[in-house]
Amino acid sequence: MHRARLVVAILTLIMTLLTLLPLSRNQRWWVRVWDFPRLQMAVLSVVFLLIELCLLPSAGPLAWLVLMLSLGCALYHGWWIFPYTRLAKVQVKTTPESQYPRIKIINCNVLMTNRHSEKLLHIIKDHQPDVVVLLETDSWWQQQMLPLEVEYPHSLKCPLDNLYGMHVYSRLRLSKSRIQYLVAEGIPSMHFRVELADGQQVVMHCLHPKPPSPTEDDESTNRDGELVAVGHTAARASYPTIVTGDLNDVAWSRTTRLFMKVSGLLDPRRGRGMFNTFHASYPFLRWPLDHVFHSRDFTLVEMKRLEAMGSDHFPIMVDLALTPIEGSGQDTLEIDAEDLAEAQEKMDHAGVKSEDVHRAEIRGDF
Repeated sequence: MHRARLVVAILTLIMTLLTLLPLSRNQRWWVRVWDFPRLQMAVLSVVFLLIELCLLPSAGPLAWLVLMLSLGCALYHGWWIFPYTRLAKVQVKTTPESQYPRIKIINCNVLMTNRHSEKLLHIIKDHQPDVVVLLETDSWWQQQMLPLEVEYPHSLKCPLDNLYGMHVYSRLRLSKSRIQYLVAEGIPSMHFRVELADGQQVVMHCLHPKPPSPTEDDESTNRDGELVAVGHTAARASYPTIVTGDLNDVAWSRTTRLFMKVSGLLDPRRGRGMFNTFHASYPFLRWPLDHVFHSRDFTLVEMKRLEAMGSDHFPIMVDLALTPIEGSGQDTLEIDAEDLAEAQEKMDHAGVKSEDVHRAEIRGDF
């Protein structure tokens, strides 16, 4: 009994330290990585709490401290992930299929070494999106996607063999397009305007920044700076706007919240579920990395995590209706002076300005 109590106490103290670590604004990967597994840490904290309750009758005063630490960790992580549960209020209204103009998007990190391209083509054929955003695409994937070009004649292509290639295929006309490398060479982003079936225009930004990790980027500086700079640009847009991609950041992180505050964009996940897209092979190690954010001009027809297709990511599909009047009452996250200062600090550290981001509504064609 004593040994079990000691093990649980040590694990609880470790959990407490890992919970406190992301409170720091330190950008090192070994700090920022603990933004990701909040769901898993909340579950583990509850498990520790239950074990400690079972051991409590034969324990002394120190056990109460350990129990309170577990409870605090569980509540703290629960606070971050609560908006992404069905218990929370939805941020984006639901619109039934109707006469409204719509745009259906499939976003998918294909995993460059994955060779199951036929599965992806089958998914696209089944769901018939208007725009397909593919990440980690190289020349092999570009070749395999050639069949798409019959139904998706409009495209932007940036094949790379560094895990950061990007392709967009669209059945809707694209214009004012540009491929940019905002914070690092070899890390592209795509910015363009989409013309809906009724002629209305929508601006899209597609991103895939590097994650903070020992094998990718030692710090989250570039990722955070790119997200905030694009957020600033989205806030100034004169057209309905969508930001999508594998952002290599979870929906509940401090940086993603800052991005939403700065941009004024909405997350259709909030109040509907987490829609965890990574890692496809490990059910307990999953979190939401692939996103579709949009301005208040849209409401949601459908959001769905699609079936696995051989990648470490699941594809995600979002079907949006352009309903500016109905959507105008949707609540964005509030921003204050501290948020604005933090956003500017992140851009300064990454060496990027919001003016660097291509504004597809005002500049020339790529």
